Amino acid sequence: MPATIEKVRGRGPGSDLGGAWHVIVKNDSHNTFDHVARTLARFIPGITLERGHQIANVIHTTGQAIVYSGVREVAEHYWEQLKGAGLTMAPLEQG
Repeated sequence: MPATIEKVRGRGPGSDLGGAWHVIVKNDSHNTFDHVARTLARFIPGITLERGHQIANVIHTTGQAIVYSGVREVAEHYWEQLKGAGLTMAPLEQG
């Protein structure tokens, strides 16, 4: 009877989906810093209101910021939530 051979995974979970997908919020003239910060804190796990304000400042000064990187399905979910809350979103990017 042949032995069972276990293959070692070369990459992490989700790697078959092409790697990390980036959710990018763009600067605009109609969202306030507070709205951006509160929206990020509300929808992206791990982002506090304070961190949201830091990210809002990056968006304001550089024109955009990556607010999440991960598997496509999760990235799409966050993208939809942020877009629905009125933030200006770049198309999802694969990293």
